[in-house]
Amino acid sequence: MISFQTPYVLDRERTAGSVDFHDAPFRYFLSERCLAPSTENDLLGWFETDASWHLVETDFYAQYECSMFYAALPQNLCQLISKKNLFVLRRSMEAIFDTSLSDRVSLVAHKLVSSHRIGIHNDYLGGDESHRLTIQVNRGFNDDDGGLFLIFNSVDPSDIHRILRPISGSGIGFEIGVNSNHAVSRVHCGERYTLVYTFYA
Repeated sequence: MISFQTPYVLDRERTAGSVDFHDAPFRYFLSERCLAPSTENDLLGWFETDASWHLVETDFYAQYECSMFYAALPQNLCQLISKKNLFVLRRSMEAIFDTSLSDRVSLVAHKLVSSHRIGIHNDYLGGDESHRLTIQVNRGFNDDDGGLFLIFNSVDPSDIHRILRPISGSGIGFEIGVNSNHAVSRVHCGERYTLVYTFYA
């Protein structure tokens, strides 16, 4: 179960210290621990052996993707897409961002390998995608390995607000908008996996 320290509550007041919330340059939060260690280990093992990945390349990113709702998940990972877990996550996101979300939730896994990067972008498409939660999963990255998550104050790539290491098990949640500019620096070594939950207005 994705728990954010507590099983069924992700609320700024009740989980003070585990969720670090910010209003600028856009609304986002950081959580040190989103996955139980056993789930994290099981997920890594599946990512590295049986997951079906397909390469997606555009003018500003290259990555492998795997749709978790259509994948043949092992029984011990089905909780990631269970109705109960998705309900808890949605309620938690609503509490943190003080908003209402639809019942719809999507989940895709990403894999970045050596030379892959994601250029600066905001995820805003003008539709009903409103919030995103990304959870890092990997065997341990140091700064030399790359794959850093970058948050920007503007569309200027030199206007960096914050640099975050892809610490396995940690999470970044944010409100999608025209100012939600972020990127992932080039991976130099290792495999950088991410669970990407999308929530809808």
